[in-house]
Amino acid sequence: MVLSRRTFSALAGTAALGFSLSGSGSYEAGAAGRAPLAPTGPAPAPPAADGRAHTVGFDRYSMLIDGRRLVVWSGEVHPFRLPSPSLWRDVLQKLRAHGYNAVSIYVAWNYHSPAPGQYDFTGVRDLDLFLRTAAETGLYVILRPGPYINAEVDAGGFPGWLTATDGVARTSDPTYLSHVDAWLTAVDRIAARHLYTDGGGTIVLYQLENEYEDHVTEPTGRDYMAHLYAKVRADGIDVPLFHNDKHRNGHWAPGSFDTGGERGRYLYGFDGYPSPSKTPPDWGLFGIGGAKGGATASPDTPGFIPEIGGGWFDPWGGAEFDGLGYAESRRTRDAAYERRFYLTNLANGITLHNVYMTFGGTSWGWLPAPIVYTSYDYGAALDEARQPTEKLVPMHQIGQLLRSVPDLAKLDRAEANPGDGTGAGPGITAYHLVNPDTKAHFHVLRNDSEGEAVASVPLAGTTLAVPVPAHDARLLAAGIALGRRTLRYSTAQPMLLLTAGRQDVAVFTGRAGERTRTCVESASAPSVTVLEGDAAHTYQDGVLRIDARLGGLTRVLVEGGGVAAPLLLLLADDESSRLLWRYDTPSGPVLVRGPALLRTATLRGTALHLTGDTVRSADLEAWGPRGISELVWNESVSASRATPSGSLRAELPLAGVTEVRLPALTDWRRSEGNPESEIDHDDSTWQIADKRSSFSVTPVPSGQPVLFADDYGFHYGDVWYRGHFADEDATDVDLVSLSYSAGTQGLLMAWLDGEPLGTHRMPVPDRKTVRKGSWAATATFPVRPRPGRPHVLSVLVRRMQHDQDGKADDTHKVARGLTAVAFPGTAPPIRWRVQGSAAPDPVRGPVNTGGLHGERHGWHLPGFADGGWKAVGFPRAEQRQGVTWYRTGFRLAVDSGVDASIGLTLTDEPSRAYRVQIFLNGWNMGQYINDVGPQHTFVLPNGVLRTRGLNTLALAVLSDGTTPAGPGRVELTLLGSAAGGVPVTPVDSPGPGTAQAPVAKP
Repeated sequence: MVLSRRTFSALAGTAALGFSLSGSGSYEAGAAGRAPLAPTGPAPAPPAADGRAHTVGFDRYSMLIDGRRLVVWSGEVHPFRLPSPSLWRDVLQKLRAHGYNAVSIYVAWNYHSPAPGQYDFTGVRDLDLFLRTAAETGLYVILRPGPYINAEVDAGGFPGWLTATDGVARTSDPTYLSHVDAWLTAVDRIAARHLYTDGGGTIVLYQLENEYEDHVTEPTGRDYMAHLYAKVRADGIDVPLFHNDKHRNGHWAPGSFDTGGERGRYLYGFDGYPSPSKTPPDWGLFGIGGAKGGATASPDTPGFIPEIGGGWFDPWGGAEFDGLGYAESRRTRDAAYERRFYLTNLANGITLHNVYMTFGGTSWGWLPAPIVYTSYDYGAALDEARQPTEKLVPMHQIGQLLRSVPDLAKLDRAEANPGDGTGAGPGITAYHLVNPDTKAHFHVLRNDSEGEAVASVPLAGTTLAVPVPAHDARLLAAGIALGRRTLRYSTAQPMLLLTAGRQDVAVFTGRAGERTRTCVESASAPSVTVLEGDAAHTYQDGVLRIDARLGGLTRVLVEGGGVAAPLLLLLADDESSRLLWRYDTPSGPVLVRGPALLRTATLRGTALHLTGDTVRSADLEAWGPRGISELVWNESVSASRATPSGSLRAELPLAGVTEVRLPALTDWRRSEGNPESEIDHDDSTWQIADKRSSFSVTPVPSGQPVLFADDYGFHYGDVWYRGHFADEDATDVDLVSLSYSAGTQGLLMAWLDGEPLGTHRMPVPDRKTVRKGSWAATATFPVRPRPGRPHVLSVLVRRMQHDQDGKADDTHKVARGLTAVAFPGTAPPIRWRVQGSAAPDPVRGPVNTGGLHGERHGWHLPGFADGGWKAVGFPRAEQRQGVTWYRTGFRLAVDSGVDASIGLTLTDEPSRAYRVQIFLNGWNMGQYINDVGPQHTFVLPNGVLRTRGLNTLALAVLSDGTTPAGPGRVELTLLGSAAGGVPVTPVDSPGPGTAQAPVAKP
């Protein structure tokens, strides 16, 4: 392959620094004439789109940014699961504030491509805007554009139209590759403008395909991966590439496929979703080794987990978490889980670490794969409503630690400890590591038992007993720099180190109530002042020993001892540590204590301007560069004073958030919405269903036309069928069998001559079928055609979504909709017509609506004229088969400066069989199934939701007629609020009759 100028410059620049991009070098190898490994040194500054050239490489230990080692501490966020671009900044700022230095994103092909050759990157699909925002926030970006992503989205990210095309997906099939090339051209045109190598943005890694475990040894698989590699490079993407191997099989490691002669620019990555009930696995230095050992499958590249489980998805019915939903996912994969599993990863040399998910968001519209419901909360550290959870505490602590202690980017196993827990104490698994350059030592102590265990730990020539709570872990350090002093050891976990003004600041943390010992080397007896908290100190033999009990924030000031600069030791319990925020400015780092969130920090003269959030009344205290004499919080000056801690502290506390009041939802209007079931409905403009062949993997029944919805261009949501047959052909008709194929919880309703025949629905998945994405069934109904006129069989299929293609066998092409129709004992000739969704909404996109009459005619849109509809109240208890629409409006008046997260909650008797599509200002915010669940609350993202203005809410209720149907209670719910937030621009929400509204079909 011919390298671009940008690629050549990146390679040459790194070579000039003497670092090996391939990661194959070592100090020993340097003696043989090969480039040495990069030394330990300060981490690179937070990234920005600075317009400067940068080198992006790696060796076997870590990423190298401009020759500096970087531990990538990343969180997965999907822009397509948050359809309000203003809120992207909110989520990204929360990641950066909590210690993440990178964000990983999928780019979903189906989200951007309504038709072959059409690609939309505007509005809620503005990838360029997301990448700019990430750079402005100071986060590196890991870009993952597929073409296949899985991700629990419809067809694994493949566009609906691809299901009706020739060619075998995820292979070197030329037809498929032609579509892939068009997609990647569109994505890469944007990505190439945001590469960190030329300072256009902060993209540092780019993934090829995803979890591609099939065709690994076959030419079609190897050629496919080689094609993707060459295509991406030809598009000007010059950052390192990688693949995410499913289940650690060593698949697609460097050298396994043709990279056009390019070496040292491709990494091996693997994913892992360990069960919280199992022992954390060793996927690196302490593991089984070899191709199936995780990081050991590629010893010349750094340990890389592109997806480590930060939760898990939940299916319809909630079988995964016993009906308790994502709250149970968060409970079982809690903060202690993160410490146990993620510190184990760090001990195993995993220095590229991406948590899937960190913010899960919402699979709105028809975006979700059939195996999941609307919420994709995932049990993540940031919940679906963007609210921080307790799971952010260890992520914050570890992320700040990795930024502060560069020694952690280059670790070897210490010779004295095999990592099997031998000698560490009963119930303890211990990992002992050392930095070969600085000789700093690190111990990860993990307790997998049901009770507290005590580890016997060798620390700097002494052995200490260190308690570890049940099912928890901690990291201890010895020999690291505390600014201009050296830590001998501490039994508290280091979190944050910086220099603020003339003093060094070191933060250590642990669980509340724990007793800790921190020893700092000192040439002579220093002056020690306990400014706050429960602490005692002694000095002996060149070591200052500080014993403290963690509770709140303990402050100890150390001065003298042969060092000119003071050291401020801050010993924080978990709750206090979560209120400590580091922000790097061009003038130096800033440390802020008190508010619920710090978003930005800017120095202007002697004033430190801070922005962020408060939930309740909070202190404001800041350490920073010398000369700061004024604090400004969210543009308001706070009177402040200097403290003995060397900080500036506001005289008055910051105000908490004001009360948010939500209105009741009243003034509902109602209209029935299934005229397609009526015998005289005009279907003359519907498509004639008369095709005889299909690209679907579902066989076309002999003697029948193709009825699959995708073959007629209807890829999302509900689809209607009307079959016409003559009266003289109905003489012996007494039964009809309707075969259909759908995703999980698919449903079929039928009418003959306007009379309901009944409803069939797919079963609720259990633990054995939670991953089954396609379901097929045949519903048989007795019929009695009315004599004396032609007959019409009307069928509505809620097809749900396309299956994913996880095994690369075209399962996304399994049929959706009717597959066959038979009249047992007779065979009247039937003329079929089919109707699905209208033309895709140019603003909301193709996954927003399906083929319901109301959707095709704009009943879901703001501004629709519903004045002729009947006024009704809730709760409802109607019993009919079909579709009923309800609409209302409501006005919110949330104070400016308040970020209120609001949801819509539906509740009813669980035996009532109906489902609801929820439309807010024309946006399809999800599907509620009353008798299945488990989801009852649907997040309404600000921007789509007008928090200071009028909103339109429309509910499309699909009821099967077997029970009374609601809705029951429908109410707005406050999911969280904070004073602060980010400016929110309303998301475009056109109504009917505008240039951007979809074109309706009868």
